[in-house]
Amino acid sequence: MSDTRIRPKVRDAIIRALSAGVVPGQGLQHIQVGRAAEIKAIIRSIDAIADGGSAFKLVVGDYGAGKTFFLQLVRRLAFEKRMVTVHADFSPERRLVASSGQARNLYSEMITNMSTRSRPDGNALNGVIEAFVAKAMSDAESDGATAADLIQSRLAPLQDMVAGWDFAKVVAAYCNAHEQSNDDLKQAAIRWLRGEYTTKIEARKHLDVRTIIDDSMVYDALKLIKEFVRIAGHGGLLVVMDEAVNLFKITNAQSRTANYEMVLRILNDTLQQGAGAEGLGVLIGITPEAVFDPRRGLCSYDALASRLAPNKFAERSGLVDMNQPSIHLQSLTPEELFLLLTNIRTVFTNGENGAELIDDDGLHAFMDHCNKTIGSAYFKTPRETVRAFVNLLSMLEQYQDRSWRDFISQVSIHEDVQSVGDGDVADNLESFRL
Repeated sequence: MSDTRIRPKVRDAIIRALSAGVVPGQGLQHIQVGRAAEIKAIIRSIDAIADGGSAFKLVVGDYGAGKTFFLQLVRRLAFEKRMVTVHADFSPERRLVASSGQARNLYSEMITNMSTRSRPDGNALNGVIEAFVAKAMSDAESDGATAADLIQSRLAPLQDMVAGWDFAKVVAAYCNAHEQSNDDLKQAAIRWLRGEYTTKIEARKHLDVRTIIDDSMVYDALKLIKEFVRIAGHGGLLVVMDEAVNLFKITNAQSRTANYEMVLRILNDTLQQGAGAEGLGVLIGITPEAVFDPRRGLCSYDALASRLAPNKFAERSGLVDMNQPSIHLQSLTPEELFLLLTNIRTVFTNGENGAELIDDDGLHAFMDHCNKTIGSAYFKTPRETVRAFVNLLSMLEQYQDRSWRDFISQVSIHEDVQSVGDGDVADNLESFRL
């Protein structure tokens, strides 16, 4: 890593996240390693989305292969093309299709996490709408028109989409509330756009609309959001959904199939660039078993199996085709883990080379200790390895009279075993190959 200073705020955020075993929310560029081919393929997809196309990618990898890290980095890349991102993890309470609020929960989580380049950490919906209002007011003044008429005109394309009339009405209500400093109306509009209304009666009382965003229209609502952010001047919408293994875990076959059918609908829309999918990108993080299991995986649904079938020419040649709907991530190599640990070591010194807390001999000794303790799992699923290394550096930072030799033999590390049963599944810091 070059001698590039890291802001203390970013440094501390990275260290706190790594010590807790999760992917940092910022500063990913300071620790990423590898993944050149995958990033190149994703950049092509992002460029296509920004140019009015669409894209769909399954990011497939075992626990520890780097899905979460990869998805987080892709979000950062999308910001460079003025795109808006929304993201959420699947869980038992968050699905694509449901009848008891789980689909609406997924949508609400995504919109709450809406991010832009200026607001990369979420809660960007207000900012997107207010920037749209400010631009309309400025253009109206230049054109000699009223802001209300110009806003109505620009929102008109939404009215041809499913639930688009009420969506446009709610956005216009927020715009009016912004001009009039009516905080109650603004809050009501945001609640509706986030899918937080549970009854049509309450929504009609507050906003005079007849529909709400419920379980039945989550994907249609995402397409409305996509169209609005494009009208507001952004390059498109990138939808990121992780932990799709939770769809595989749905025990009810009918419910599981309904969710797979929605994945198929999204895949068809984005690949064919039809049905209002222009400017939409969808990334889903998932494990190989959740894709290929013949009884319960995505490929148990015949239509998905045919679309997700690998390129036979690449498969027989031992190569990878990055143009397929899925990107398969491999586990870390020992060399890549060494580079990752080197980067983390540099983060501890705020990016200053020459002030490292541990030298290369210490790094090799640490990795050798991990190898002897848990074998190849230390680089294939490195969450516990990274946590142990961060803890070691923390001790060296606080006790500068000590050497790494005083601590190596004390490092306790256990294999990070993940289950694909009915319990919770973690895939955070295992995502360190990028």
